[in-house]
Amino acid sequence: MSMDLDPDEVFRDDEDDPENEFFKERDNTKEFLVYLVDASPKMFSSTCPTDDEKIATHFQVAISSIAQSLRTQIINRSYDEVSICFFNTRGKKNLQDLSGVYVFNVREREDLDRPTARLIKEFDQIEERFEKEIGSKYGIVPGSRDNSLYNALWVAQALLRKGSAKTADKRILLLTNEDDPFGNLKGVIKVDMMRTTMQRAKDAQDLGITIELLPLSRPDDEFNVSLFYADLLGLEGDDLAQFKALIGERFEDLNDQLRKRMFKKRRVRRLRLVIFNGLSIELNTYALIRPTNPGTITWLDSMTNLPLKTERTFICADTAAIVQEPLKRFQSYKNENVIFSVDELSEVKRVSTGHLRLLGFKPLSCLKDYHNLKPATFVFPSDEEVVGSTCLFVALHRSMLRLKRFAVAFYGNSSHPQLVALVAQDEVMTPSGQVEPPGMHLIYLPYSDDIRHVEELHTDPNSVPHATDDQIKKASALVRRIDLKDFSVWQFANPALQRHYAVLQALALDEDEMPEIKDETLPDEEGMARPGIVKALEEFKLSVYGENYKEEDSDIEGKAAPTRKRKANAIKEYGNYEWADLADNGKLKDMTVVELKYYLGAHDLPVSGKKEALISRILTHMGK
Repeated sequence: MSMDLDPDEVFRDDEDDPENEFFKERDNTKEFLVYLVDASPKMFSSTCPTDDEKIATHFQVAISSIAQSLRTQIINRSYDEVSICFFNTRGKKNLQDLSGVYVFNVREREDLDRPTARLIKEFDQIEERFEKEIGSKYGIVPGSRDNSLYNALWVAQALLRKGSAKTADKRILLLTNEDDPFGNLKGVIKVDMMRTTMQRAKDAQDLGITIELLPLSRPDDEFNVSLFYADLLGLEGDDLAQFKALIGERFEDLNDQLRKRMFKKRRVRRLRLVIFNGLSIELNTYALIRPTNPGTITWLDSMTNLPLKTERTFICADTAAIVQEPLKRFQSYKNENVIFSVDELSEVKRVSTGHLRLLGFKPLSCLKDYHNLKPATFVFPSDEEVVGSTCLFVALHRSMLRLKRFAVAFYGNSSHPQLVALVAQDEVMTPSGQVEPPGMHLIYLPYSDDIRHVEELHTDPNSVPHATDDQIKKASALVRRIDLKDFSVWQFANPALQRHYAVLQALALDEDEMPEIKDETLPDEEGMARPGIVKALEEFKLSVYGENYKEEDSDIEGKAAPTRKRKANAIKEYGNYEWADLADNGKLKDMTVVELKYYLGAHDLPVSGKKEALISRILTHMGK
């Protein structure tokens, strides 16, 4: 049977296959989150100052922070799923038909689903519609057996039944300014309600659901977590003390706290470190730092605006019949056809199961900085599936630290084999005061270099220019002048990405105006103009270039003019062309960018920009 298949499809990289284990592992990083927002009258009566020095209620602050988090999430974690649930409400809307709980949603969306532009647009208007459509009331009052907090936890737990706790993180994020929801009750009724509510929370936690609290308070009215929520969340000892210390900070920067909860350290994937046959360690991997890139393009239906799904059918070239399993015919050296299925081809080229396989150990002195090809991954043991992994990992970790060795392992697939180094790290205290737990860093080693044969590059020291003591002194003085205090890369956002997402947001939400994007990477011109910095800079240039140094003029676009060598070459090549005839006959567009730069360089014109800009610059100079 002859099959007309695309060779690129048959021999594609395993990593490009949506059914590949790597893509399936992405589900492990998915998060299901339920925002549980208190809507009692106290949330509307308590006020606080905002960043723009206006007064806002706690409900407004909570709503604004969630709305901003949804905007961020729809861009950076688009496959996470969220639900917004209000409790202590007059109206009710939930599958369990429980009083005092209202699940907010929009059309064409499940109650727990990915955030959409429609959800964000309608949620932005929730304050105007809340009293009319939902309403607010106290849900736990004397003389009533209604327990809105219990109902809210029940509804949230039901929403999070979707999926498995092994393949997704499930969380309930509770926002309230009431530290004692049962404070108005007394006696047996209060004890019974508190007991059943805590049992409901424990049931949810037993199912793998994490409950987190974001307390809203005022400087003169501190949120007392010990009254009720400490027992609900299981906080005690150091955890309780740390939670109390951060209560004020949590409220002052609620947006930042929500972002931290959205982008907390998540397991990237689960691996097994195979020591030898029958013995392995289960590992969870965590990405320490990764570049932020624009999302991949998703093709949408022009009518429904829903993502398009492609389907493929394999048809036999001989009979035109639809076949379930595609085959590929190869011609052997005896001119006989050998037929393989796609599964057989995949198995033939498979040399690894995708797990780590230990090859041996090397001294740490063999591992050089330039061996690290890309950001490392942090690995930590887990006993979820392989019992005893933690004990074995600890023993291996301690031995590697004591002997100052790192492990060499094979990791990857058939089309992308990879050597990696596992480097043990002891407990580390970061500059911010946080404690990084002990574990191992997975470092990607060069493809072709066997680290047993890596040799250092030796360079003749006499051929390398050296800085003089005066130059070093002047450079040090300049660096001290322009040093940024408490600098962190997190202080600066990528302006190109910010503008990209701002355009997407404006289009998706039908906004009339583009959000203003501040480029924080631009130099501080006012600060650089301070006399001390200017003097240090001039002294440094004088020590390096001497008194006869003359800066080259800059063009109108801020790019440096051509160097002397480039200009000499441009003048030489300039005479080989009839520029006037080329311009009159419209043939400049047929020339290469390099050829166009001959004209520009010969006439001391800027050489930056795209081809159209270069042609326009030439025609302007010619007066055409």
